[in-house]
Amino acid sequence: MVFGSIDPTLLLASLMVAATPILFAALGELVVERAGVLNLGVEGMMITGAICGFAVAVNTGSPLVGFVAAAAGGAVLALLFALLTQYALANQVASGLALTLFGLGLSALLGQGYVGIKPPRTPKLDIPLLSDIPFFGRVLFSHDLMVYLGLALVVAVWAMLKYTRAGLILRAVGENHEAAHALGYKVVRIRVLAILFGGACAGLGGAYISLIRVPQWTEGMTAGAGWIALALVVFASWKAGRVLLGAWLFGGVTVLQLNLQAAGLAIPVEYLSMSPYLITILVLVIMARDKSRAPASLGRSFHASQ
Repeated sequence: MVFGSIDPTLLLASLMVAATPILFAALGELVVERAGVLNLGVEGMMITGAICGFAVAVNTGSPLVGFVAAAAGGAVLALLFALLTQYALANQVASGLALTLFGLGLSALLGQGYVGIKPPRTPKLDIPLLSDIPFFGRVLFSHDLMVYLGLALVVAVWAMLKYTRAGLILRAVGENHEAAHALGYKVVRIRVLAILFGGACAGLGGAYISLIRVPQWTEGMTAGAGWIALALVVFASWKAGRVLLGAWLFGGVTVLQLNLQAAGLAIPVEYLSMSPYLITILVLVIMARDKSRAPASLGRSFHASQ
């Protein structure tokens, strides 16, 4: 029986791993969009983070240093987007698409010498006692540090947006940048910081793919994860907790289709491979019909002279 050959413990543990890269990218984009900026360059920042983290980890022997480099690489690419959209007032949609194309090309160039090389292994944190609990120990307490960092980031972003002054200012800028400017807030500075944070998170998500999920470098290995992260922000109605649920949904569908392929289900592999993206598009279409939760200034350029 096909489903009888699938281990639910392994399936759920793999779900958390599969969800982590898009969780990082989606949380970063959530903060960017709550500040009123639409950055479609998430895919480009992820793939840039993937090669920066991979190259540095291979050359230093330290995955931790690799992740730091990945965050820096994503932030540098995000800074380019910020300069174009916040200072040159370029169109945000066009700039984001250009950023994705630039990131894909840059990563292909930088990654030419790293094909076929294995990165240093990232150790798992087997939490004493907790990791020995039947079922739950394997599912929840036997992952690498980045999985738990992603979960902690969900809580941090949620708390920051809801309970802190910084979160209130960020949301005010995203809802009405003219009013925020009139109150004395530095709209451009706030948006640039949000964009840099989003780029760093996207870089971490890309590095997670190249260093842990698929420990190797392959050109274009993010395979649309950045676009999925963009869709998840809309699916989540711009709320951090729902981003986590959306990431788990996509990660679960991805892992399930891989397990069904391995179990020999009599469905063409192409249908199974595209199922995560079809489900994401379906959810996006359903959720996007309610635009009332979107930040009012999303995608609108701001200039102090307005």
